[in-house]
Amino acid sequence: MAWFRHPYHFDKSSIKLAHITDSHLFCDEMGTYFTVNTADNFKRTLSYMATCHLDAVIFGGDLTQDHSVESYQLFAELVRVSELDCPVFWLPGNHDELTELEQISLGQIHSNKHLRLNGADIFLINSKGETPAGWCEQQHLFELHQMLLCSSEQVLAFSHHHPVPINGYLDKHILENGPALLNCLVNSNKAVRLVHGHVHNDYQSTYRTMHVMATPATSIQFTKGTSQWQQQDRGPALRIINFGINGFDSEVIWLDE
Repeated sequence: MAWFRHPYHFDKSSIKLAHITDSHLFCDEMGTYFTVNTADNFKRTLSYMATCHLDAVIFGGDLTQDHSVESYQLFAELVRVSELDCPVFWLPGNHDELTELEQISLGQIHSNKHLRLNGADIFLINSKGETPAGWCEQQHLFELHQMLLCSSEQVLAFSHHHPVPINGYLDKHILENGPALLNCLVNSNKAVRLVHGHVHNDYQSTYRTMHVMATPATSIQFTKGTSQWQQQDRGPALRIINFGINGFDSEVIWLDE
């Protein structure tokens, strides 16, 4: 399948990974997003992850805020000079361009979208649509369905957009065909979680029998429970995940709390 071709193999039955998302970088390290220096937050996140003995990092999208080529190059350079020594994988957010993400997929940064363990599988889903809202193309969902048919019995999925409402401002930019994606995963009887970014805070919900959870941003957070745009500077955050044949567990880490 085109999106999921070239799987990346981990020769182990469980892995420890970090999910980070929504870095919103600029063309240089001095760029600020609502007064927050996002490059500084990203560097702090990389430094923390370097102490965690990770097998992989999954970046959940919205790398850039100013849509500059230099912001992608900054991401790659900050990863390169950090002490993080595990592979970094990515999926696109609504701010991102696939061609620019592919350009930085060298060395430590990988473009694989199917991560294979001994007895478990991880799929990185493309939810980037033509607007800030998300959309999974029918062909993409068909490819995912085909991959699930031949996958292991334990599957973990990641997307950028949220597929179920959070009752907040970002619902105007939800994954518009979220139920189609979720039903594809649930009907497989294999998917244990869908983890996403985009909403800039920590959320937990359930769709049918599957848990859905959001990871906060490395940049800024958006206030929960309001239909108005409200941002918070709570410092960078990430999710540490243990996943494999024995199941799934995770913890959100707030670096300033």
